[in-house]
Amino acid sequence: MQSLLSHPSLMDCRRLFLRDYQVFINIGVHPFEKTGEQRVLINVDLYIPLALSTPKADELGEVVDYDFIRRSIAERVGQGHIHLQETLCDDVLALMLAHPKVRAARVSTEKPDVYPDCASVGCDVFGLKERT
Repeated sequence: MQSLLSHPSLMDCRRLFLRDYQVFINIGVHPFEKTGEQRVLINVDLYIPLALSTPKADELGEVVDYDFIRRSIAERVGQGHIHLQETLCDDVLALMLAHPKVRAARVSTEKPDVYPDCASVGCDVFGLKERT
């Protein structure tokens, strides 16, 4: 995923990312997709203001923990069958934007094993909080 740090609303942010987080989940609308799990790759970019994420004491509590990203995704995919990648992307995006330090997020999902003649099929979504 390409960084959005040149976006005017994000120029005072740092980007945290999770790349190719592999999960095996029940996802899809076709009958064959409802009988077992599929491999899904999830990518997340979080944009966090430097003022909220620049450590002064080199302590984990001063930043957004990567475990938050993984844990949020694991909890969502653990809720049962998902029909659409768009639903999964939107749900993960909402979870990321709910974190008080996150100003913007970008989420993508890919199903790499659906078609033999392409690397993957997927979805990408971006969200930006209103500045107050």
